[in-house]
Amino acid sequence: MLFELPEPATWREALAGEREKPYFVALQAFVAEERRTHTVFPPASDVFNALKHTEYGDVKVVILGQDPYHDKGQAHGLAFSVLPGVATPPSLVNIFKELRDDLGCRVPNNGCLIPWADQGVLLLNTVLTVRAHQANSHRGKGWETFTDTIIQAVSNRREPVVFVLWGAPARKKAALIDTTRHTIVQSAHPSPLSAANGFFGSRPFSAINGALERAGKPPIEWQLPNL
Repeated sequence: MLFELPEPATWREALAGEREKPYFVALQAFVAEERRTHTVFPPASDVFNALKHTEYGDVKVVILGQDPYHDKGQAHGLAFSVLPGVATPPSLVNIFKELRDDLGCRVPNNGCLIPWADQGVLLLNTVLTVRAHQANSHRGKGWETFTDTIIQAVSNRREPVVFVLWGAPARKKAALIDTTRHTIVQSAHPSPLSAANGFFGSRPFSAINGALERAGKPPIEWQLPNL
């Protein structure tokens, strides 16, 4: 099996049977051939890092990205995040600017979002692999079916969750979310092409924490440490 769903067992239960479905078998074959003939990001061991860092039962917030960063050393399985020592990509620079303006958080010296994930922020890309230097090259190969199942599994939980949908592709996922239980925070995407047209000034982080507090949950500590 090329893709082993990670522990903890709660994700295995929530996604039971997905690995045996024809679309997932075909997806495995496609990614295996891509890795044989091209460089693919992130490394195979990092593909499910979003699920590894945020257990199904611990999800408080879902932030949806699109496909992984496609330059060397960037993608490590968490949407928008890069490991320490990697230059902060433009969309994440804009996220940090909005976070500073929204909550007064200091812009960190790194783009590693693991501290968010470990607090229950599921940083989920809708496509989980990409060919090096070719954005969207693995779109439409089956990942969207898999990640839609993740979104629906989280929506099926009784506990309220905040879903953050930045940009038109992410906002289309609203149809998968039960808004009688969960909150949606949405705006333009933080990319340089669209941030000035509705992302800047949207104050998503205070909106997320406000929704969590109304649900009786502790807010996210958004301030990232310098590393």
